[in-house]
Amino acid sequence: MRVIGREKLTEYWTKEPRTAQALRAWFAEVEHAKWKTPIDVKAKYGNASILKGNRVVFNICGNNYRLIVQVNYGIGLIFVRFIGTHAEYDGIDAETIL
Repeated sequence: MRVIGREKLTEYWTKEPRTAQALRAWFAEVEHAKWKTPIDVKAKYGNASILKGNRVVFNICGNNYRLIVQVNYGIGLIFVRFIGTHAEYDGIDAETIL
């Protein structure tokens, strides 16, 4: 999979250094993934939440942070939509945030 929006991740882990290791590990794993369906995502990340519009929410750092991505399974692209604390996540609409 090709991740679009890596700069959002690097900006975030620069601001919140305790997320750096987890976000780097997530990036390295998904960069080599070959997801064709949401079932493939759940097979690797059982605690990921699958939302409408091909969006996926990942728990980062023991569920202290949330990462929302939108996946285009057909062409293998992942678009980073949001990274923030669990409290910040509660204040947004995960299905529409750009």
